[in-house]
Order: sequence, then C-alpha cells, then structure tokens
Amino acid sequence: MSGDGNQHGHTHRLDLDDASVREWDATVVGVDPERGIVLDRSAFYPGGGGQPPDQGVLLWGGVRTRIVGTVRGDDLYLVPHDGDPVPPVGTAVRGALDDERRTQLMRTHSGLHVLTGVVFRDFGALVTGGNMEPLSARMDFDLAEVPPDFKERVAEAVNAEIRTDRRITVSNLPREEAFAIPDIIRTATNLLPPDIEIVRIVDIAGLDTQADGGTHVASTAMIGQLEVVKMESKGKGFRRLRVRIT
Repeated sequence: MSGDGNQHGHTHRLDLDDASVREWDATVVGVDPERGIVLDRSAFYPGGGGQPPDQGVLLWGGVRTRIVGTVRGDDLYLVPHDGDPVPPVGTAVRGALDDERRTQLMRTHSGLHVLTGVVFRDFGALVTGGNMEPLSARMDFDLAEVPPDFKERVAEAVNAEIRTDRRITVSNLPREEAFAIPDIIRTATNLLPPDIEIVRIVDIAGLDTQADGGTHVASTAMIGQLEVVKMESKGKGFRRLRVRIT
C-alpha cells in the first residue's frame, strides 16, 4: 500500500477516516459473482488483526442487500447475503453498518490495546496471538513466569487505566518514522507487510502506542469494564487470557 493509506483498490476506506461513520452514500464500481460488490467509498471494516469484518446493508432503488462480510483482494469485495439482489455497476447506494456490532467491536479492540499496554508495561510480555468477537476476546502472551495473582493484578490495572479516560488517537506515519517509535510492534513476530509504506498508529495517551489497522473508540472510558474471565497455560511461556467487556 502506498500513497493514500486509506485507499484499497477502488475503495476509499471511510472506516479509517472516521470510525464513527455508520451511514454513507456510495457508487457500485465493480461486481464479481464469486467475491462480491466493490464500492467507491465504504465504512465496512474488512477484518484483520483479529478484528472480524463488519456487517450491514446496502439500500438502493427500494431494495435492501444484506452484507455479511468482506473478501480482501486487489479490491475490497462486500459479500452479499445468499439470495439477496446485487446492485449493478453504476448504482448509487446508501451503506449502513450494524451499529451495535461495530460499536461493541470497537470497545473490545480498544480494551485489548489497554490490556496489551498494561501487560507489556508491568510484565514486559509481547503478544503472540489473539482474536475477538463483540464484547469477548482472547489474547496470548509470551510470558514464562506469572505470579499467582496475575489474573487479578492485570484486571485491576486495566480497569484503572480505562477509568483514567485516556484519549485514543489515530495517525498515519511514513514507515521509517513509525519504526523509530520504541516498541511500536507489540507482537512477538512483526506481522506488518514489508511493502506497507504508510503505517497506521493507534495511540492511547500515556499508556500504549501500536501499529494497528482496526477501529477504536475515542477514549478508554468508552470501553466499559474489562473482566479477565480465565487464564490458560498453553505450554512453556504461552499464556492465554480470555476477557469479556461489560
């Protein structure tokens, strides 16, 4: 990706411009029978980094087409629900996200960034994997030794940071400038493709700065509360935390 970091193929990604966008006008610029619908502008988060894709609808000519996911390729292909009509190329549509799902995913994703920030700060551990659904998630850490009260200490520290109402901001930096930031990659393996020239940075003021492509709330207070439901040991140095957002 080069140039406009918020452009994927023919689609300008409104989700990266402003994560609060839920409805917008667009034009269909491509249709692939196998993959889906391409818009010139879209707020559908296509999935990635553990965050699943958005769902929603396209409204056109009195018709509703449900969108159940996204296929990434040279373009972002919105996947219509089986049996729903597909708008032809050139059609003006109104896009609308499932607001509850997106908002819950934003709260969850931001909560995970607070979690990784706290575990890195307090225990020096990097992330080895993770996945999320609305209001629930798992996060894996490279952590050889843990104190007996680790789960409780992490939950207490995370919720203290959430209550602090730290501002969450997003910026785009040239790759070289982004990698000059200490600990910008919080995963044990650098998953950032080498051809990415513009790096999207998510910053939780005073706590955590990471390269990240997902959607987030504007401040930690909007997350709610994070509960560490369970800690699992998956082998030497491999700890899995299962969390819930309430």
